[in-house]
Amino acid sequence: MKKAREKARVLMEALPYIKEYYGKTVVVKFGGNAMENEELKEHFASDIVLMRYVGMNPVIVHGGGPQITEYMQRLSMEVRFVDGHRVTDEAAMEVAKMVLVGKVNKEIVSLINGHGTLAVGLSGEDGNLLICRKRLHRGEEGEVDLGFVGEVERVNPGILENLIRDEFIPVVVSIGVDEK
Repeated sequence: MKKAREKARVLMEALPYIKEYYGKTVVVKFGGNAMENEELKEHFASDIVLMRYVGMNPVIVHGGGPQITEYMQRLSMEVRFVDGHRVTDEAAMEVAKMVLVGKVNKEIVSLINGHGTLAVGLSGEDGNLLICRKRLHRGEEGEVDLGFVGEVERVNPGILENLIRDEFIPVVVSIGVDEK
């Protein structure tokens, strides 16, 4: 009975937000550090499913920095950061895609699907979902080329809108493409 009261209290506190965001698309960033905690991942997945059940349209965009670093170290690759930004050469980009698309994204999709709502994993490369431009870092060392690091210039929302219309939860890997 105590658990039921706690759930009811949480829902009552959430009611104003449910009313405000009902029918709206809500983008949720799920960072790599948050993915390190099993309990947190489970709570995240159930919260996302709850958002969908109460009428919101969550879109998950995730990272996976710690997971990329771990795999690069396993492969004895140099891991280099400039002011907290990863320097990503072609080899590092290959590992990032492997880890983010092949491992992290599939894990998040599976966690959400385990709570009864269908999630679909996709990369920003799919259908040119995320069009990016190269990003140069300006710091104390001057302008630094970070390699294959960019900023989102525009989003192709049609892909996401179609998935949402069909009641899927899109889970997007934060890898995009440029005009080339």
